[in-house]
Amino acid sequence: MKLISKPISCPHCGHHQYVTIDASCGDQEYYDDCRICCNPIHIRMHLDENLRKIQLFIDSDDEQIY
Repeated sequence: MKLISKPISCPHCGHHQYVTIDASCGDQEYYDDCRICCNPIHIRMHLDENLRKIQLFIDSDDEQIY
């Protein structure tokens, strides 16, 4: 298991916090609650094995796409 701690900002309240991600499972999508405002944070992780990078996409999952 490859656990990595990354800093993020809550898209609702802006509070900085750390999330622990498991990089051994490839691309992932999940929700985690903010430790301050308790709103859900939508987290998408993309593992680029060629560049050996992890990309995190953080949003509140309530943005509308037109």
